[in-house]
Amino acid sequence: MLTSQHRLAILLHEGIRGTSGKTGLALLRFSEAEIVAVIDKQSASESLTQLTGIERNIPIVASLQDALIYQPNVLAIGIAPSGGALPVEWQEEVQLAIKAGISIANGLHTKVVSETALQPGQWIWNMRQEPPNLGIAGARARTLNCRRVLTVGTDMSVGKMSTSIELNRASHRRGLHSKFIATGQAGLMIAGDGIALDAVRVDFAAGAVEQIVLQYGQKFHTLYIEGQGSLLHPGSTATLPLIRGSQPTHLVLVHRAGQIHVKNNPEVVIPPLRAVIQLYEVVAGAAGALQPAPVVAIALNTHHLDETAAREAIIQTQQQTGLPCTDPVRFGAHIILDAIIQQ
Repeated sequence: MLTSQHRLAILLHEGIRGTSGKTGLALLRFSEAEIVAVIDKQSASESLTQLTGIERNIPIVASLQDALIYQPNVLAIGIAPSGGALPVEWQEEVQLAIKAGISIANGLHTKVVSETALQPGQWIWNMRQEPPNLGIAGARARTLNCRRVLTVGTDMSVGKMSTSIELNRASHRRGLHSKFIATGQAGLMIAGDGIALDAVRVDFAAGAVEQIVLQYGQKFHTLYIEGQGSLLHPGSTATLPLIRGSQPTHLVLVHRAGQIHVKNNPEVVIPPLRAVIQLYEVVAGAAGALQPAPVVAIALNTHHLDETAAREAIIQTQQQTGLPCTDPVRFGAHIILDAIIQQ
């Protein structure tokens, strides 16, 4: 786990302005680690806050060599290039970090292997690995007494992890005994444990979710399970195992305000949200074979809107769906948490 004791540099080349930096931006927003530098050659010396809207006064530098002046002890790979492999020049930066005694947090499918012996206390965390001793899911999570809140989405990368984390934080502020269950690389770096669901063979994916939900379900009153993918996305395979493995008691639908089709698939139009709600509820309950899981609220991603437009979009979504709605990152998650508790 990346804790407050770690001094973190984030490898984020072309990720601030590009589309591959979701992991690094999530760390900037949610990690407990002390982040001392962001490495992005494209944006070096610019203001992180102005570029991202994240209120953290952290320098952006052009290279790992430039980051060494800030004395990081962990390098987190915060980008996910197409195909999951780092370009050669960025691999060289990772090896330079290892030679400097810096530990590596790697969420890519491609493993990092040291070219030199590690120093005492230094480590390489290749987190995309299948957990041991997996079996086939058997809907055993429905025997638990805890709330199991799963975030589901109209698309990939709309804010399911952020919503789950914000709900967990809001619960802690109210003194509720809850835990965030990470299922992706950024969530794992933030939470310190969980499962890298996309590293699990498909036959055992629901079983992997069930295993970790059973592990924590008797220890906490509420589990906030990080959603992945979308039932609407033609390339997504993660959402159904999450539903089946966690046997959710509540669903929170996450949507990007104004988005009308699945990203990079303009022919896949997002249906009206009421129809999407019905889809998720029918799938979760399996036409009555499994316990029902209502969608209790909408988490609306308004990052691309100014505040006035964001509030208007929230009101419009509430009117369209009849459900509580807010942007939990921008305005806090208390409205959604109230809906969960009252259900």
